[in-house]
Amino acid sequence: MEFKNNLGDRAIQDVMQSYPEIGEILGRFDIGCTTCKVGICLLKDVVSIHGLSKDDEAKIEREINEHLTQKGE
Repeated sequence: MEFKNNLGDRAIQDVMQSYPEIGEILGRFDIGCTTCKVGICLLKDVVSIHGLSKDDEAKIEREINEHLTQKGE
């Protein structure tokens, strides 16, 4: 997965602190990172370990990158 601005290499808690909407995107795919109290997993790992289809992984990647583009990043 390739996220803009190397976002995939950041801890999910940091990602969601900077971009709360990403938690909403993940939640639509039943990835409940917003309730996790640890939050040290990297964004790219969070997506890959949940056993999603390649199609759903691609949708998440596209939605997150589109969100970043809309924010001007």
